[in-house]
Amino acid sequence: MIKHCLIVFLVSMVPLIELRGAIPYGVVYGLPLWLTYAIAIVGNMLPVPFIYLFARKVLTWGQDKPLIGPFFTWCLQKGEKAGQKLQSKAGRGLFWALLLFVGIPLPGTGAWTGTLGASILNMGLKKSALACMGGVLLAGVIMGALSLLGVTAFGVIG
Repeated sequence: MIKHCLIVFLVSMVPLIELRGAIPYGVVYGLPLWLTYAIAIVGNMLPVPFIYLFARKVLTWGQDKPLIGPFFTWCLQKGEKAGQKLQSKAGRGLFWALLLFVGIPLPGTGAWTGTLGASILNMGLKKSALACMGGVLLAGVIMGALSLLGVTAFGVIG
């Protein structure tokens, strides 16, 4: 059980996968949903302050480096595009737009991308973290429900 808890925690910290992969993993392997949810939330939120404070600086620094440049440029462009799209659609409701952006569990809409977009928009660490927390909680509820539905419907047992 501890092994699966650790895997849920680590998977929830991985960009693009985050808790969208961690919660189904925990449910399939028989962890209680409340425990899986709590571990995935903590794991998904742990990188948020570091992303906000350092990701933009590191990505900007690495843009012109030979091996990592193209990937860093892609990440920075994705964050800028997400931030601009969010800003144009949200206007003054940026907090709620970020919360919903992070909360809809689709690829590329998690805490990593949302936080990078918020840092590019200079939204503020506290406001960004609160919006991301709300979004991660929402995404966790959605993924928990879908995971339980899938396990019930298909009888998946880990």
